[in-house]
Amino acid sequence: MSLIDHFPRDTADPDTLFDAFALWAEERGLTLYPHQEEALIEVVSGSNVILNTPTGSGKSLVATGAIFAALARDECSFYTAPIKALVSEKFFDLCEIFGTENVGMMTGDASVNADAPIVCCTAEVLANIALRDGADADIGTVVMDEFHFYADPDRGWAWQVPLLELPQAQFLLMSATLGDVSRFEEDLTRRTGRATSVVSSAERPVPLFYSYRTTPLHETLEELLEAREAPVYIVHFTQAAAVERAQSLMSINMCSKAEKEAIAAEIGGFRFTTRFGRNLSRYVRHGIGVHHAGMLPKYRRLVERLAQRGLLKVICGTDTLGVGVNVPIRTVLFTALSKFDGSRVRRLSAREFHQIAGRAGRAGFDTVGNVVVQAPEHVVENERALAKAGDDPKKRRKVVRKKPPEGFVGWDEAVFEKLINAQPEPLTSRFKVSNAMLLSVIARPGDCFAAMRHLLTDNHDDRKTQRRHIREAIAIYRSLLDGGIVERLEEPDEEGRTARLTVDLQPDFALNQPLSTFALAAFDLLDPESPSYALDVVSVVESTLDDPRQILAAQLNKARGEAVQQMKADGVEYEERMARLEEITYPKPLEDLLEHAYETYRRGHPWVGDHPLQVKSVVRDMYERAMTFTDYIGYYELARSEGLVLRYLASAYKALTQTVPEDAKTEELRDLVEWLGEMVRQVDSSLLDEWEQLTNPTPEQDEDAPVESKPKPVTANQRAFRVLVRNEMFRRVELAALHRYRELGELDGEDGWDAEAWEEAMAAYYAEHETLGTGPDARGPHLLLIEEREGAWEVRQIFDDPEGNHDWGISARVDLAASDAEGRAVVHVVAVDRKDSF
Repeated sequence: MSLIDHFPRDTADPDTLFDAFALWAEERGLTLYPHQEEALIEVVSGSNVILNTPTGSGKSLVATGAIFAALARDECSFYTAPIKALVSEKFFDLCEIFGTENVGMMTGDASVNADAPIVCCTAEVLANIALRDGADADIGTVVMDEFHFYADPDRGWAWQVPLLELPQAQFLLMSATLGDVSRFEEDLTRRTGRATSVVSSAERPVPLFYSYRTTPLHETLEELLEAREAPVYIVHFTQAAAVERAQSLMSINMCSKAEKEAIAAEIGGFRFTTRFGRNLSRYVRHGIGVHHAGMLPKYRRLVERLAQRGLLKVICGTDTLGVGVNVPIRTVLFTALSKFDGSRVRRLSAREFHQIAGRAGRAGFDTVGNVVVQAPEHVVENERALAKAGDDPKKRRKVVRKKPPEGFVGWDEAVFEKLINAQPEPLTSRFKVSNAMLLSVIARPGDCFAAMRHLLTDNHDDRKTQRRHIREAIAIYRSLLDGGIVERLEEPDEEGRTARLTVDLQPDFALNQPLSTFALAAFDLLDPESPSYALDVVSVVESTLDDPRQILAAQLNKARGEAVQQMKADGVEYEERMARLEEITYPKPLEDLLEHAYETYRRGHPWVGDHPLQVKSVVRDMYERAMTFTDYIGYYELARSEGLVLRYLASAYKALTQTVPEDAKTEELRDLVEWLGEMVRQVDSSLLDEWEQLTNPTPEQDEDAPVESKPKPVTANQRAFRVLVRNEMFRRVELAALHRYRELGELDGEDGWDAEAWEEAMAAYYAEHETLGTGPDARGPHLLLIEEREGAWEVRQIFDDPEGNHDWGISARVDLAASDAEGRAVVHVVAVDRKDSF
């Protein structure tokens, strides 16, 4: 029976609710822990609950009970999580438990069934609803998972605002690392008028054992494997270190022949389509996984699936595993207890340590868990040297001890012991004021000045910080008055407003892409007749997306590297080269136009000031260079960030699909959008499949389903495939125009077109024409002839010569079966020659 079937009829009596939920849990084979029973009794009784229990102690079951109780009371409940992937995962879990008709989701860029009685959302979405509707919001229960994000410097405000603005709600705050919560206990009771119960338990269902090692990591790992303490998660604090570790461990024999055969069988026909993927294939077949945020989602899921099957002995990853990844791990092995946090190298906080260590020993998989910390490498080497010297005092004195590297922040066993015994640090308030906050409060019924006074003086900050918030709010309010966006009312209106907006806010303006309305206005500035119109639309949309910093840094490095080479060739002196380099940046198409338009738009729509314009070119850059995903990753050396690149491309595709109105789409733009979507699908279909599945959710999951759902054949989307073919052909045109014959030979050498053959063919062209065009006209569809035949297409890419004769070009054959197998257009060059007619 489903949980819906256990609803008590015509009563929300706490005892009846508890008994009904406990019966459902029992039918699922779940035995409630004492702390779960305590928390559930408080929840069904209507109290706020702060659930501070270790990882793996069943907090999700308590959250389900809170949602069950809210539904029985005919109240709406909101479940928040810190990242969209966890929101989506919880959405599908709750759909299975409560039925798809009762569950909705809102993440800012995706929304489904938003009026459902149960809504899964990011904390920012809930915070903006709380600001917009306040105590009138139709929210009876709020479940905030990973509540320690309250202290996040950038996002913590979103975990605080609901506590301040939803006094009618019952709260369930959950985390394994909350620290002292007495302040929250008192504050929640004061604000909501409900009793607040703190349910904590230091006793883990699976106990942890700690050890400190001064042996080399390889030896430590071999001991753990021999003692059957796998799977071992080796924690690193950079993605590069995690990958390098995986490579270094290939010398250890992790698995038996039978275990390797089981891994190969589980992998099956999984496609490792990128350079990193091919390396990962070697690692996992050896029993070693890699897991970090820069990987393609399909690769991370493969590693998780293999680990859940008990097939991986070791996983090399980053500390991001501490955020909700459901992978059974017996041992967590720290390679360090210090990390670079973006500004400095520091030791781990107690919260960070316990959040990561808590992943060891999962209920249902292990009876115990292990947390192992490696001594610093220079300490390990010194210990080995001393051991080699033995007990001879003279030899020991002669040992030259290795010093720590410059800037090193060290740790020892005492630091380790201190972290084990330390309580997580108290959560620090991160409240902040924004344009969106003021506009939301002003727009809702009632006295906005009283509402803002409450927000500014009754938040969790000290008085000094509150005074700073008040000054910021006054400055924003004055700018809204000066801009004519807000006007003060002499008398309250019929809804009690003491001020009002003079403009209409876009629907859910703070809940979705905040600059989407700016993009709509900016499209009107573009010329649809321009050859670059489709790419200009892309540039407008890209300027509204968050910056992918790793990609932009790679673009900047590439541009500066090429500039230095050119300046050296031109004989530019060193000092002048350095001065010129400061002026070089990553590509920013339409920068002047967009920044001027943004400033004009912001004067009439001041809330966009919270979201600065970020002009860049990633999709456009890839399209103009006629590159595949693999080409682009290789060109900018982004192998460790290919997951980030794909997520950005998927976000751009969604934004183009959602933002650009039909009357602004030309055929070339439709081609480009189809190309982008198909490219993302062929690399990793999950990012778009999940987004599109939200409109028709099917929560049932087959545990024995393949680890990768393969996309449709690339040739099935003929419109997108034609663009892929066009890009393959034009890539060759661009390289020929730049005389890069070696790269052309790498593309076509297997077809007999090596560098020498290409150079000879192009020499004949350049004997007749001085240049080869690569502008918008050269890329146009009228210069690409395609004859579709069964099994293969015959294509001719015509050169854009300066005289406009259009007599030279590249003839090629497109292998359709090979294209479907590889998920890209497979092109075989046949000829580069002149033809008098076509």
